[in-house]
Amino acid sequence: MKLYRTAAGWIVEHDARFFSLPSGAASGLLLRDDLHSHLAAVLPTLAAAAAPTVLLAPLDRQEVWAAGVTYFRSRTARMEESKSAGGGDFYDRVYSADRPELFFKATPHRVAAPGTSVRIRSDSHWNIPEPELTLLVSPSGRITGYTAGNDMSSRDIEGANPLYLPQAKVYDRSCALGPCIFVSPTPLPPSTTIALEILRSGSRVFSGSTTLASMKRDPQTLVEFLYRDNSFPDGCFLLTGTGVIPPDEFSLAPGDEIRISIDSIGTLVNTVQ
Repeated sequence: MKLYRTAAGWIVEHDARFFSLPSGAASGLLLRDDLHSHLAAVLPTLAAAAAPTVLLAPLDRQEVWAAGVTYFRSRTARMEESKSAGGGDFYDRVYSADRPELFFKATPHRVAAPGTSVRIRSDSHWNIPEPELTLLVSPSGRITGYTAGNDMSSRDIEGANPLYLPQAKVYDRSCALGPCIFVSPTPLPPSTTIALEILRSGSRVFSGSTTLASMKRDPQTLVEFLYRDNSFPDGCFLLTGTGVIPPDEFSLAPGDEIRISIDSIGTLVNTVQ
């Protein structure tokens, strides 16, 4: 099943049919440990709906967090961009360590919806999108759904000094989520593909893909570390890192279209402001 958030409320897609969730059924929806079974139970009572066209980011009050250096490609890119800071061997150590890199990414108002714009920082000249499988995690730490995420990154700022990570990663519209939450009782398979395509004036200027099989860290392990000595009364979203990074000579430009596609979830499309 898929969950879409619209201005009128939440829409459920099941077997290519759409249904409206009344406000009562939608109350506390993303906090449930039993999200899939709950939706399956209420589905027969829901009214049919039209396919949603204008979407909001599929979150409510949840914080958005992120994991870094979970793919070898990300480890290599971080080391390349940090040459001026001494080579960035700390990223190699993070990749090999038991403890993952975890950082705060966005509050709900900083998250861009599908079809809207993400931003590049005005004080940065080297910016890229990072396509990432994103987990919906309940307050108890249970993974209940999946969406596509864009972790916008200012590579020159982070590369100058790793202590600048919050400035490179956290700013208005530095994150996008969508187009939906894929709700499944079982984890996504390792063969799941994550693809990135960037269009400029209608022409493709970059494309690449990876699979979850290339991810070094298990999603549940990332959640377990995030929830250590930490509480999330509204649950959270956790971006799980990227394995697709454009080459060093590439930087986003205003007007670029970013397309992030993940099997079972769909395609998240945003333009660059």
